[in-house]
Amino acid sequence: MTRLLRRIRDDERGLSALEWLGVILAVFVLLSLIPQFRHALDWAYEHLVGKNNVDADGNPAPGVLVRGIIVGVASIGVFAGTIFLINYTNLGRRLAFLVTGAAFFGFLAIVGLLYTLYAPRGLRPTLLEGLNSFQLRILPGALMVGSLILFAMFIAALSRMEAEEEEK
Repeated sequence: MTRLLRRIRDDERGLSALEWLGVILAVFVLLSLIPQFRHALDWAYEHLVGKNNVDADGNPAPGVLVRGIIVGVASIGVFAGTIFLINYTNLGRRLAFLVTGAAFFGFLAIVGLLYTLYAPRGLRPTLLEGLNSFQLRILPGALMVGSLILFAMFIAALSRMEAEEEEK
């Protein structure tokens, strides 16, 4: 019995990099539930980037842009990362990457199509002043076309992988 326990203990090589990242993020999420920790993060952010105020001319401070980039990258990371992590545990690394990529870019293609067809109507923000209805749809149309191309590439890679596995 002691041999078996020793062998199990010796086979333990520690956590992989992906598992360490998950542990760090879980600890960070738990710490963010503590108000004092959130206050310390806000204080550090304001001292590094600046406050999210508007100057006298009505232009947003650079902190707004930085916070927007942080939120955008974090939300994409959480959205695609959690799906990849769940697929990784069930499908393996390569297949999980292909399935997650196909799902993500398929979703972006649908969002781009819906935004192109049903762009916001009504009062336009001052930053979009002068754009007509066609110009407002150029960026989401480009997102849709690019996402469709990447979606087709991921689907082709999935079918190629399936053909390779059938040959074996």
